[in-house]
Amino acid sequence: MRREETVDHHIKAAWHAISRMYNQQAAAYDATMAMGFVLLTINAEEGTPATKIAPLMGLEARSLTRLLNTMEERGVIVRKTDALDKRSVRVYLTEEGKQKRDRAKETVLNFNNAIRKEISEEKLNVFFEVIQSIQQVVEKDNINVKAYN
Repeated sequence: MRREETVDHHIKAAWHAISRMYNQQAAAYDATMAMGFVLLTINAEEGTPATKIAPLMGLEARSLTRLLNTMEERGVIVRKTDALDKRSVRVYLTEEGKQKRDRAKETVLNFNNAIRKEISEEKLNVFFEVIQSIQQVVEKDNINVKAYN
């Protein structure tokens, strides 16, 4: 099977193109795509428990810690002990973080509007169904890809 015939090649190629586009947009605001996704994940009013962010984004906790450290150094977030549970840390957006969050949201919406302008709702629905099915196959316990040969 040639590379172009594999499912993962097309998913990876599309994601790399999207990632490059988002990173180019984010660079204009001294940010990265990953920072934008973190900003969009944090509740703008109530903050978000630090332990909830990584699972929401599909990240490893170590990767998120480095990213949060960078974001805190740049002044877009602050981490504070939770007032109700002193064992927990919540992540809050600073005013600059809220502004960057708004820019990130606008970028995501613009991208989605551009896609919806070019691709019919029917095709997008089929795409969503297929992607969800692929995720289900990947997430199955004890998946044995050798069994499918």
